[in-house]
Amino acid sequence: MNIGILFPGQGAQAVGMGAALCERSSIARDLFTEASQILDFDLLELCQTGPAEQLNRTEFCQPALFVHSFAALKQLEADRPELWDSVAAVAGLSLGEYTAVAAAGGVTFADAVRLVHIRGRAMQAAADAVSSSMSSIIGLDQDKISDACQAASDPQHFAQVANLLCPGNIAISGHTAAIERAEELCMAAGAMKAIRLQVAGAFHTPLMQPAVEQLTAALANVEFKQTRVPVYSNVDAGPHTTPDEFRSLLARQVVNPVLWEASLRAMLAAGIEQFIEIGAGRILAGTLKRINRKTPCENLGE
Repeated sequence: MNIGILFPGQGAQAVGMGAALCERSSIARDLFTEASQILDFDLLELCQTGPAEQLNRTEFCQPALFVHSFAALKQLEADRPELWDSVAAVAGLSLGEYTAVAAAGGVTFADAVRLVHIRGRAMQAAADAVSSSMSSIIGLDQDKISDACQAASDPQHFAQVANLLCPGNIAISGHTAAIERAEELCMAAGAMKAIRLQVAGAFHTPLMQPAVEQLTAALANVEFKQTRVPVYSNVDAGPHTTPDEFRSLLARQVVNPVLWEASLRAMLAAGIEQFIEIGAGRILAGTLKRINRKTPCENLGE
Protein backbone atom coordinates (compact mmCIF):
# COMPACT_ATOMS: atom_id res chain seq x y z
CA MET A 1 0.00 0.00 0.00
CA ASN A 2 1.57 3.27 -1.16
CA ILE A 3 0.79 6.00 1.38
CA GLY A 4 0.82 9.76 0.88
CA ILE A 5 1.06 12.07 3.89
CA LEU A 6 -0.68 15.46 3.84
CA PHE A 7 -0.06 18.44 6.14
CA PRO A 8 -2.54 21.32 6.66
CA GLY A 9 -1.92 25.01 6.21
CA GLN A 10 -3.16 28.24 7.73
CA GLY A 11 -6.84 28.18 8.54
CA ALA A 12 -6.76 24.76 10.23
CA GLN A 13 -5.67 26.20 13.59
CA ALA A 14 -7.92 26.25 16.65
CA VAL A 15 -7.39 27.03 20.31
CA GLY A 16 -6.80 23.73 22.09
CA MET A 17 -4.74 22.19 19.31
CA GLY A 18 -1.92 20.03 20.60
CA ALA A 19 -3.36 19.70 24.12
CA ALA A 20 -4.38 16.04 23.88
CA LEU A 21 -1.27 15.17 21.89
CA CYS A 22 1.12 16.69 24.41
CA GLU A 23 -0.75 15.17 27.33
CA ARG A 24 0.04 11.68 26.08
CA SER A 25 3.29 12.25 24.17
CA SER A 26 6.64 13.23 25.64
CA ILE A 27 7.95 13.44 22.06
CA ALA A 28 5.44 16.16 21.27
CA ARG A 29 6.08 18.04 24.53
CA ASP A 30 9.82 18.05 23.86
CA LEU A 31 9.31 19.43 20.34
CA PHE A 32 7.02 22.19 21.60
CA THR A 33 9.61 23.04 24.26
CA GLU A 34 12.41 23.19 21.69
CA ALA A 35 10.31 25.38 19.41
CA SER A 36 9.41 27.72 22.30
CA GLN A 37 13.09 28.21 23.07
CA ILE A 38 13.78 29.05 19.42
CA LEU A 39 10.80 31.41 19.13
CA ASP A 40 11.19 32.99 22.57
CA PHE A 41 7.52 32.54 23.52
CA ASP A 42 5.49 29.66 24.97
CA LEU A 43 4.09 28.04 21.84
CA LEU A 44 2.23 25.23 23.61
CA GLU A 45 0.51 27.68 25.96
CA LEU A 46 -0.61 29.73 22.96
CA CYS A 47 -1.94 26.64 21.17
CA GLN A 48 -3.73 25.31 24.24
CA THR A 49 -5.29 28.48 25.64
CA GLY A 50 -5.00 31.20 22.99
CA PRO A 51 -6.25 33.86 22.84
CA ALA A 52 -7.63 33.06 19.40
CA GLU A 53 -6.86 36.57 18.15
CA GLN A 54 -3.16 35.99 18.79
CA LEU A 55 -3.08 32.39 17.54
CA ASN A 56 -4.74 33.49 14.30
CA ARG A 57 -2.10 36.10 13.57
CA THR A 58 0.13 34.83 10.78
CA GLU A 59 3.44 35.13 12.65
CA PHE A 60 2.10 32.90 15.46
CA CYS A 61 -0.22 30.67 13.48
CA GLN A 62 2.40 29.39 11.06
CA PRO A 63 4.93 28.05 13.61
CA ALA A 64 2.04 26.70 15.70
CA LEU A 65 0.63 24.65 12.83
CA PHE A 66 4.08 23.49 11.75
CA VAL A 67 5.13 22.29 15.20
CA HIS A 68 1.77 20.65 15.91
CA SER A 69 1.82 18.68 12.64
CA PHE A 70 5.49 17.72 12.98
CA ALA A 71 4.99 16.59 16.58
CA ALA A 72 1.98 14.48 15.59
CA LEU A 73 4.07 12.91 12.82
CA LYS A 74 6.94 12.05 15.17
CA GLN A 75 4.56 10.39 17.63
CA LEU A 76 3.03 8.45 14.75
CA GLU A 77 6.50 7.30 13.72
CA ALA A 78 7.10 6.08 17.28
CA ASP A 79 3.75 4.28 17.32
CA ARG A 80 4.18 2.83 13.84
CA PRO A 81 7.92 2.57 13.11
CA GLU A 82 7.23 0.75 9.87
CA LEU A 83 5.30 3.74 8.52
CA TRP A 84 7.98 5.10 6.18
CA ASP A 85 8.27 1.72 4.49
CA SER A 86 4.92 2.49 2.88
CA VAL A 87 5.14 6.27 2.47
CA ALA A 88 5.78 7.11 -1.18
CA ALA A 89 5.15 10.89 -1.21
CA VAL A 90 4.26 13.88 0.96
CA ALA A 91 2.58 17.24 0.37
CA GLY A 92 1.38 20.19 2.39
CA LEU A 93 -1.06 23.02 1.77
CA SER A 94 0.83 26.33 1.62
CA LEU A 95 2.54 26.50 5.05
CA GLY A 96 2.10 22.72 5.24
CA GLU A 97 4.66 22.30 2.48
CA TYR A 98 7.35 23.29 4.99
CA THR A 99 6.11 20.49 7.25
CA ALA A 100 6.22 18.11 4.30
CA VAL A 101 9.83 19.01 3.47
CA ALA A 102 10.88 18.63 7.11
CA ALA A 103 8.97 15.37 7.47
CA ALA A 104 10.76 13.95 4.43
CA GLY A 105 14.16 14.87 5.88
CA GLY A 106 14.83 17.89 3.68
CA VAL A 107 15.40 20.35 6.54
CA THR A 108 15.91 20.05 10.30
CA PHE A 109 13.10 20.74 12.74
CA ALA A 110 14.93 23.70 14.28
CA ASP A 111 15.69 25.32 10.93
CA ALA A 112 12.11 24.79 9.79
CA VAL A 113 10.77 26.47 12.94
CA ARG A 114 12.95 29.49 12.24
CA LEU A 115 11.89 29.57 8.59
CA VAL A 116 8.16 29.40 9.22
CA HIS A 117 8.44 32.13 11.85
CA ILE A 118 10.29 34.37 9.38
CA ARG A 119 7.71 33.48 6.73
CA GLY A 120 4.83 34.29 9.03
CA ARG A 121 6.26 37.64 10.14
CA ALA A 122 7.14 38.63 6.58
CA MET A 123 3.69 37.70 5.26
CA GLN A 124 1.99 39.55 8.12
CA ALA A 125 4.07 42.67 7.38
CA ALA A 126 3.25 42.49 3.67
CA ALA A 127 -0.42 42.10 4.50
CA ASP A 128 -0.38 45.03 6.93
CA ALA A 129 1.00 47.30 4.20
CA VAL A 130 -2.14 47.21 2.02
CA SER A 131 -5.85 46.48 2.43
CA SER A 132 -6.17 42.96 1.03
CA SER A 133 -8.23 39.81 1.55
CA MET A 134 -8.97 36.26 0.47
CA SER A 135 -12.33 34.65 -0.20
CA SER A 136 -13.39 31.08 -0.84
CA ILE A 137 -15.80 30.73 -3.76
CA ILE A 138 -18.00 27.66 -3.42
CA GLY A 139 -19.79 25.98 -6.30
CA LEU A 140 -18.44 27.84 -9.34
CA ASP A 141 -15.97 26.64 -11.95
CA GLN A 142 -12.52 28.16 -12.38
CA ASP A 143 -13.18 29.89 -15.70
CA LYS A 144 -16.16 31.80 -14.32
CA ILE A 145 -14.22 32.74 -11.19
CA SER A 146 -11.31 33.96 -13.30
CA ASP A 147 -13.69 36.01 -15.44
CA ALA A 148 -15.20 37.57 -12.32
CA CYS A 149 -11.77 38.42 -10.95
CA GLN A 150 -10.76 40.05 -14.23
CA ALA A 151 -13.97 42.08 -14.35
CA ALA A 152 -13.51 43.15 -10.72
CA SER A 153 -9.95 44.36 -11.24
CA ASP A 154 -8.85 47.84 -12.28
CA PRO A 155 -5.45 49.53 -12.70
CA GLN A 156 -5.12 50.10 -8.93
CA HIS A 157 -6.74 46.96 -7.53
CA PHE A 158 -6.79 43.30 -8.55
CA ALA A 159 -8.37 39.99 -7.61
CA GLN A 160 -7.05 36.65 -8.85
CA VAL A 161 -7.40 32.92 -8.30
CA ALA A 162 -5.07 31.94 -5.46
CA ASN A 163 -5.91 28.46 -4.15
CA LEU A 164 -7.20 25.71 -6.42
CA LEU A 165 -8.26 23.37 -3.63
CA CYS A 166 -10.73 20.97 -5.24
CA PRO A 167 -13.74 21.03 -7.59
CA GLY A 168 -16.20 23.59 -6.27
CA ASN A 169 -13.78 25.22 -3.82
CA ILE A 170 -11.45 27.87 -5.18
CA ALA A 171 -10.02 30.78 -3.19
CA ILE A 172 -9.44 34.22 -4.66
CA SER A 173 -7.01 36.78 -3.30
CA GLY A 174 -6.16 40.44 -3.85
CA HIS A 175 -7.01 44.01 -2.86
CA THR A 176 -10.08 44.10 -0.63
CA ALA A 177 -11.99 46.44 -2.94
CA ALA A 178 -11.51 44.06 -5.88
CA ILE A 179 -12.31 40.98 -3.77
CA GLU A 180 -15.63 42.54 -2.72
CA ARG A 181 -16.55 43.17 -6.36
CA ALA A 182 -15.39 39.69 -7.39
CA GLU A 183 -17.50 38.06 -4.67
CA GLU A 184 -20.61 39.87 -5.96
CA LEU A 185 -19.85 38.88 -9.55
CA CYS A 186 -19.23 35.24 -8.57
CA MET A 187 -22.55 35.09 -6.73
CA ALA A 188 -24.30 36.63 -9.74
CA ALA A 189 -22.63 33.98 -11.95
CA GLY A 190 -24.07 31.15 -9.85
CA ALA A 191 -21.72 30.54 -6.94
CA MET A 192 -23.32 28.93 -3.88
CA LYS A 193 -21.29 30.95 -1.36
CA ALA A 194 -18.48 33.45 -1.08
CA ILE A 195 -16.77 33.05 2.30
CA ARG A 196 -14.26 35.69 3.41
CA LEU A 197 -11.25 33.87 4.86
CA GLN A 198 -9.79 34.73 8.27
CA VAL A 199 -6.29 35.44 7.01
CA ALA A 200 -4.16 38.57 7.21
CA GLY A 201 -4.20 39.48 3.53
CA ALA A 202 -3.72 38.51 -0.10
CA PHE A 203 -1.57 35.42 0.21
CA HIS A 204 -0.33 33.75 -2.98
CA THR A 205 -0.43 36.94 -5.03
CA PRO A 206 2.17 39.57 -6.03
CA LEU A 207 1.17 41.59 -2.94
CA MET A 208 3.34 39.14 -0.99
CA GLN A 209 6.49 40.00 -2.98
CA PRO A 210 8.11 41.83 -0.01
CA ALA A 211 7.83 38.58 1.95
CA VAL A 212 9.51 36.66 -0.86
CA GLU A 213 12.59 38.84 -0.59
CA GLN A 214 12.97 38.19 3.14
CA LEU A 215 12.20 34.51 2.74
CA THR A 216 14.70 34.05 -0.10
CA ALA A 217 17.46 35.44 2.11
CA ALA A 218 16.49 33.13 4.96
CA LEU A 219 16.25 30.06 2.71
CA ALA A 220 19.74 30.77 1.33
CA ASN A 221 21.20 30.44 4.83
CA VAL A 222 19.57 27.09 5.64
CA GLU A 223 21.04 23.68 4.83
CA PHE A 224 18.64 21.53 2.84
CA LYS A 225 19.16 17.84 2.07
CA GLN A 226 17.84 15.34 -0.44
CA THR A 227 14.47 14.08 0.79
CA ARG A 228 13.78 10.39 1.27
CA VAL A 229 10.49 10.63 -0.63
CA PRO A 230 9.23 13.20 -3.14
CA VAL A 231 7.52 16.37 -1.94
CA TYR A 232 4.74 17.50 -4.28
CA SER A 233 4.97 21.26 -4.65
CA ASN A 234 2.12 23.77 -4.49
CA VAL A 235 3.84 25.77 -7.25
CA ASP A 236 3.86 23.18 -10.05
CA ALA A 237 2.11 20.09 -8.57
CA GLY A 238 5.24 18.07 -9.34
CA PRO A 239 7.50 15.84 -7.22
CA HIS A 240 10.75 17.34 -5.90
CA THR A 241 13.61 15.99 -3.81
CA THR A 242 16.67 18.28 -4.09
CA PRO A 243 17.89 21.24 -1.97
CA ASP A 244 18.03 23.76 -4.83
CA GLU A 245 14.47 22.92 -5.82
CA PHE A 246 13.18 23.56 -2.31
CA ARG A 247 14.98 26.89 -1.94
CA SER A 248 13.34 28.12 -5.14
CA LEU A 249 9.89 26.60 -4.70
CA LEU A 250 9.40 27.58 -1.07
CA ALA A 251 10.11 31.20 -1.94
CA ARG A 252 7.97 31.27 -5.10
CA GLN A 253 5.11 29.59 -3.30
CA VAL A 254 4.22 32.79 -1.40
CA VAL A 255 3.24 34.66 -4.58
CA ASN A 256 2.10 31.73 -6.76
CA PRO A 257 -1.36 30.14 -6.79
CA VAL A 258 -1.59 26.94 -4.74
CA LEU A 259 -2.16 23.98 -7.08
CA TRP A 260 -3.55 21.66 -4.44
CA GLU A 261 -6.07 19.78 -6.58
CA ALA A 262 -3.42 19.18 -9.24
CA SER A 263 -0.98 17.97 -6.58
CA LEU A 264 -3.42 15.39 -5.23
CA ARG A 265 -4.28 14.23 -8.74
CA ALA A 266 -0.56 13.88 -9.53
CA MET A 267 0.00 11.83 -6.37
CA LEU A 268 -2.93 9.57 -7.24
CA ALA A 269 -1.58 9.14 -10.77
CA ALA A 270 1.82 8.22 -9.31
CA GLY A 271 0.26 5.33 -7.41
CA ILE A 272 -0.74 6.68 -3.99
CA GLU A 273 -3.46 4.38 -2.68
CA GLN A 274 -4.12 5.86 0.76
CA PHE A 275 -3.55 9.23 2.45
CA ILE A 276 -2.90 10.24 6.03
CA GLU A 277 -3.72 13.82 7.04
CA ILE A 278 -1.51 14.80 9.98
CA GLY A 279 -2.30 17.93 11.93
CA ALA A 280 -5.18 20.19 12.88
CA GLY A 281 -8.56 19.95 11.19
CA ARG A 282 -9.88 17.77 8.39
CA ILE A 283 -9.72 20.22 5.53
CA LEU A 284 -7.42 18.15 3.34
CA ALA A 285 -9.45 14.97 3.68
CA GLY A 286 -12.41 17.00 2.49
CA THR A 287 -10.58 18.20 -0.61
CA LEU A 288 -9.53 14.62 -1.43
CA LYS A 289 -13.13 13.43 -1.16
CA ARG A 290 -14.16 16.00 -3.78
CA ILE A 291 -11.39 14.74 -6.10
CA ASN A 292 -11.54 10.98 -5.53
CA ARG A 293 -14.11 9.54 -3.13
CA LYS A 294 -12.70 6.03 -3.31
CA THR A 295 -9.24 6.81 -1.93
CA PRO A 296 -9.21 6.59 1.88
CA CYS A 297 -7.74 9.34 4.04
CA GLU A 298 -7.06 8.77 7.73
CA ASN A 299 -6.88 11.84 9.98
CA LEU A 300 -4.32 11.80 12.79
CA GLY A 301 -4.52 15.28 14.26
CA GLU A 302 -3.96 14.37 17.88
